Amino acid sequence: MTDPSTAYPEGARGYERFPGIVRELASQSTPGWPAASRAADGAPNVILIVVDDLGFSDVSPFGGEIDTPSVQAIADAGYRFTNYHTSTVCAPARASLLTGLNPHRAGFATVAGSDPGYPGFSARLPDDAPTIAESFRAAGYATFMVGKWHLTPSNRLHDGAEKSSWPIQRGFDRYYGCMDAYTTLFQPHRLIRDNSPVTVDEHDSSFYLTDALTTEAQAMITGLRANDPSKPFFLYFAHQAVHAPLQAKEADIAKYRGHYEAGWDRIRADREARQRSGGILPEGRRPSLGNEELTPWDELTPARQAWFARCMEVYAAIVDSVDQSLGAILTQLKAMGEYENTIIAFTSDNGASGEGGVDGTATYLASMGTPSDLSVGSTESRLGLDEVGGPRSMMHYPRGWASVSNTPFAKYKRYMTEGGIRAPLVVSWPGGLPRETGDQGLRGQYVYVSDLGQTLLSLAAVEPLARLNGRDAQPVDGVRFDDVLRSPGAPAPRDEQYSEFGGSRAFSSGRWKIMTFHRQGEEFSDAQWRLFDMEADPTETTDLSDEFPEVVGRLASRWREEAWRNTVFPLNDDGTLTRTRPSTDLILEQPTSILPGAPTLERFRSNRLIRLRSFEVIVRLGTRVEGQQGVLFAHGDQGGGYVAFIEDGNLCLSYNEYGRMLRASVPLGNRAPARIGFSFTALADVRWRIQARIEDEILLEVGPVLQLAGAAPFTGISAGIDRGSPIDWDLHERRGPFRYSGALESVEYRPGTRAEYNTEIIVDLDRVAAARSD
Repeated sequence: MTDPSTAYPEGARGYERFPGIVRELASQSTPGWPAASRAADGAPNVILIVVDDLGFSDVSPFGGEIDTPSVQAIADAGYRFTNYHTSTVCAPARASLLTGLNPHRAGFATVAGSDPGYPGFSARLPDDAPTIAESFRAAGYATFMVGKWHLTPSNRLHDGAEKSSWPIQRGFDRYYGCMDAYTTLFQPHRLIRDNSPVTVDEHDSSFYLTDALTTEAQAMITGLRANDPSKPFFLYFAHQAVHAPLQAKEADIAKYRGHYEAGWDRIRADREARQRSGGILPEGRRPSLGNEELTPWDELTPARQAWFARCMEVYAAIVDSVDQSLGAILTQLKAMGEYENTIIAFTSDNGASGEGGVDGTATYLASMGTPSDLSVGSTESRLGLDEVGGPRSMMHYPRGWASVSNTPFAKYKRYMTEGGIRAPLVVSWPGGLPRETGDQGLRGQYVYVSDLGQTLLSLAAVEPLARLNGRDAQPVDGVRFDDVLRSPGAPAPRDEQYSEFGGSRAFSSGRWKIMTFHRQGEEFSDAQWRLFDMEADPTETTDLSDEFPEVVGRLASRWREEAWRNTVFPLNDDGTLTRTRPSTDLILEQPTSILPGAPTLERFRSNRLIRLRSFEVIVRLGTRVEGQQGVLFAHGDQGGGYVAFIEDGNLCLSYNEYGRMLRASVPLGNRAPARIGFSFTALADVRWRIQARIEDEILLEVGPVLQLAGAAPFTGISAGIDRGSPIDWDLHERRGPFRYSGALESVEYRPGTRAEYNTEIIVDLDRVAAARSD
């Protein structure tokens, strides 16, 4: 036997970090266990709520008329930040928020697309930049996320992808939501639970995504409490709302009937008046200009007014539903006795979106990258007004209402104006940050999105991880603003901040701000800079660049220095940053066979098989069964797509051309085909001719039809069923998802070579997603 007083014998392994003592006999050994990771007693819960595309003034604490009592309640108990800045689009803001890095350093110069091969455009969070979820988890917190992720490259969203940039791999114990940029709220195109797709043939008619996310979040919390009565949690609730397409529950829309008939000029003026009286916009500052390109409400026809007013009623209903979600969470916390010890932050990722254009659009998916010289129909909905905002509607409100949402600031998301980069922020912690007597909770200090996550860690006394994946963590750019929360007179935590998106640039330094608006193809020049005095003119009404050229020169030099410090370069002067594809994209363009019962093929993978090319779909059928019918394959939804099916002995094809339905059918008669081929032939003017064949016989033909070259088809390919939002609503009403009843063996997609279209005619989808602003 080994003498207990001696060290382990030579060759012993596995005891190097064991805290006890091991000898050959248990009676001579001392057990030991690694120290458990437990949060400090009394550590607060932390809830971070990010709404997608919510404007600065949409909630009542910032001047809005929309009914948001829950946001108002946390504002009344906490603190409103009137000078909170963020990125001008979503993914860069989310990356910065979660990592504390500036957007480009976090790998997100733009929205999550494909990596063109430069550090600032990787579309993946760095593996040496801990997310706040990873830091909270290391400190003994349970970590939950529901909703929009949008921090994974498009070519890594499919089921076979490497998943290091998925939520579960970046610090969250549990996840439920949509990892894409946006989805529909009644019939989401793809939901993920943890690392796996949630396959739902048909959502219940009562399903609404905001409600579903809320229920999931509540279940995560109650499940934790059933197993551990004291472990604190971090919940990141990233709403898909209020991103287009705008959809709301009928009862919520009814609540706002008639509320917006006065028009956007009046509603914006009313919001600005409330902001001035409430101290959001200090008295004596220059009045805002609004957005001069908008048609005054009184000059619109009654029909246009009715359509536009209905759009805003839907938008208000969506904001209301977000507030209801917050209210449900607050009620749960109070019932659990944990409200007082919960830190809550409520904000938006960027300014409200003007992507609906001056007239709004009933075909939002088509507007995101369709051929620029081809019409896809009226901006107004083909549906009746009562159906606008419902499950059939793919609407986005017109810019006039986005201007209202961003009151008092100019322009919208994607711009460097305050309307694009300033967002509402409310922070509340009743038990830990009670207001001092006389403190109204208003905070006007400049803070940035990278500061928020770091401040939440600091308030919870959680140290950010110093190492991750065996490497030292990158130094963060975020600056904690705890002192500002505790004292209204505390100095701003930062004095300068750069911004860049799509070539548009901005730099803030104290009272001064310079900015440019860049259009693709224009040269980059310091002559493009405009200068504003943000203390005297926070709504950016007067360009002072000619009056103070030395200030412009100094800040332009500072912007360039910060751009090099933050991997902003290269700027996309030739369009290559949105056209260059990694080899993994080419892999996704290879032929594939889909078996019945397989999950719906992911959106981007499906898109690679058909986009701007000819392709074939080969349907293989087994032994004919009398009366067999159902969907053969389906690709798309109410925003655009196509579905082939057999019904009552007829072979049928429905093509949804961005809301305009084209249908063809032919009796099969005595044919018992083992194989049916569908050819989509690319024609000039970005159209397809679609033919269905059995052997060499052409059975039916549709077209020429506009190719689905925008964001549609948004729902991926299904074999033997039409899942989610239906392509052909009439078919859906007759048959539901219409699962195939016969012997369907497989559906094979065979992509052809990419069509050679004039790049000036084709609007590149990724460029539109990154730079659409008109």
